[in-house]
Amino acid sequence: MSPPSIANPTYKPIPHPATGSFPTFQAFWPFYLGEHANKTCRRLHLTGTTFVIGVLATAITTLQPRLLIYVPLIGYGFAWVGHFFFEHNKPATFKYPVWSLMSDFKLWWEVATLKRAF
Repeated sequence: MSPPSIANPTYKPIPHPATGSFPTFQAFWPFYLGEHANKTCRRLHLTGTTFVIGVLATAITTLQPRLLIYVPLIGYGFAWVGHFFFEHNKPATFKYPVWSLMSDFKLWWEVATLKRAF
């Protein structure tokens, strides 16, 4: 049995649809990956997402909800440095905030489970 294929394994940039927006998350996902072709940008995203997970876990286990203020600062901080200084593109978060957040965690999960190269 062959392993399941993953979307856009080479992070090839995908053009934005002529219709103006993506109809589904499944259609958005390969585009998101193409917006992360630069390895440093991708690694900054993964680092930021890992820290976000750590802060969330710490806030929950120590019952310190004030730590949650750091979640968007950490998540967006790492991601935006990657986009503005390495990828040289505008983060998809501005147009697709929910799908971008979902994609950050999906990318993190695929890398953590070794389905996708780091």
